[in-house]
Amino acid sequence: MLTTLAIANYRSIRKLIIPLSQLNIVTGANGSGKSSLYRALRLLAFTAQGRLIAALADEGGLQSTLWAGPETISAAVRQGMHPPQGTRRNEPVNLKLGFCTGQLGYAIDLGLPSPSASMFGADPAIKRECIWSGAFLRAAGLLVDRKNWGVHTRAADGSWRQMTENLSPFDSMLAELADPHAAPEMLTLRELIRSWRFYDHLRTDIDAPARRVQIATHTPVLSADGASLASTWQTICEIGDADGLKEAVSDAFPGAMVGVQPVGNGLQIMMRQHGLLRALSAAELSEGTLRYLLCIAALLSPRPPALIVLNEPETSLHPDLLPALARLIIKASGESQIVVVSHSTRLVAALEREGGATTIALEKEYGETLVQGVHTLEQPSWRWPKRRTGLRRLDRPQLFLSQQ
Repeated sequence: MLTTLAIANYRSIRKLIIPLSQLNIVTGANGSGKSSLYRALRLLAFTAQGRLIAALADEGGLQSTLWAGPETISAAVRQGMHPPQGTRRNEPVNLKLGFCTGQLGYAIDLGLPSPSASMFGADPAIKRECIWSGAFLRAAGLLVDRKNWGVHTRAADGSWRQMTENLSPFDSMLAELADPHAAPEMLTLRELIRSWRFYDHLRTDIDAPARRVQIATHTPVLSADGASLASTWQTICEIGDADGLKEAVSDAFPGAMVGVQPVGNGLQIMMRQHGLLRALSAAELSEGTLRYLLCIAALLSPRPPALIVLNEPETSLHPDLLPALARLIIKASGESQIVVVSHSTRLVAALEREGGATTIALEKEYGETLVQGVHTLEQPSWRWPKRRTGLRRLDRPQLFLSQQ
């Protein structure tokens, strides 16, 4: 379970260190930074998939995703004595992401690329990556350390051994390196991160893939857009919690039953509702009903991941379905850590009341995303790894670390 999430200089987040529990709700007004926090979690997941730099490019590049405010916000500004003003930077340009599980921690620091003749000079460069043991980074707990091109691991006797000295600045060590003997912690974190699942684009429109007949194949994990709904549903029936499926449907739609019907070499979802003479196919279901079925398939997977992140799962749902959705999420939190991003007060209240969820209420102050009612001193302990300064590579004369 993630115990701490740390983000610095990403969009509206200047510096945020958040404690996490088994079930978490991220809420707040529109524009408070919920989407920024969600995207930051996605970026962390991309590190282990080798897609981090590409994901930043999709967002407009590093310069478009950096915190746009001043490096520090003075007390005078917060008291309204004068407007925010730019000052001379004390730190190099950076975007930093990290988390801790209590046993292992990870942090990555991205910055401006070193001057070179490359036509990819706008790509951000990974300046530092660290894996450590314990609740926060300390020198004695550092296990794997990447500085620019070089990656070193700590041996059992406390000495440092080189894994590579030629890692590309756009490649994360989590995605590129694997040595179960020299760095088992790296493999542990890689598999942990790769198990995370994000659901923010479950399609329920008239042309949604979930409404069509799908090829019959074992599918224990619902696809990100929900296209594999019928196959996932049948897989859960055969190797997962079939009774849980029935209970979840009955909780939201009393008297209704959902099954899977073969069509040629494919499958389609069929729903029989109380009072109707025939079952309805997925193509005939309302957007709200289809979305709820998608949530059931996502949350009752026979292969529960370490983390599930749901972005506004209440979209298209009737308010009367929100208590049932909350109970479904609470049940799933018994197998996976869950983060729900939502602005539905009814869903938030149900998760708090029935599931004891930790609520992270965000707000904006001078453009900066903050957690309501949490002082800096009340945040979890966290230390960012520092960059090595003044380093030059003599064997690469075209690259200079003038940007540290």
